[in-house]
Amino acid sequence: MGGLNQDTPIPTEIKMHQQSRFMEIAFSDGSRFELPYEYLRVFSPSAEVRGHGPGQEVLQVGKKNVEIKNIEPVGQYAVVLVFSDGHDSGIYSWDYLYDLGRKQDFYWQAYLRRLEEAGASREPKTLA
Repeated sequence: MGGLNQDTPIPTEIKMHQQSRFMEIAFSDGSRFELPYEYLRVFSPSAEVRGHGPGQEVLQVGKKNVEIKNIEPVGQYAVVLVFSDGHDSGIYSWDYLYDLGRKQDFYWQAYLRRLEEAGASREPKTLA
């Protein structure tokens, strides 16, 4: 998990937009990203989501309405996001958040393709 890559910009501002459910994050290089809570949740860096190696990822489904209840700093290099579905084991380092911001379209499209292939949905299951 180590420290930061020397070249990684660090956040200068993190704002939670609870109504529209996205995290706005500005970095020291001038980049600014709007990362939806759902996106942050399905790309959680936790072992529970990432698995323990390539191909071990667990597809996250039904997370469209997930919220972030809390954000907790981890030293000077990361935050833990506490989600409304109870998920709180992902440690989001600055470089990981920066990468999620820079490659957001690419990652999101790949996620939507995986959902489709699995016949799964972003919509939470409704209890009949």
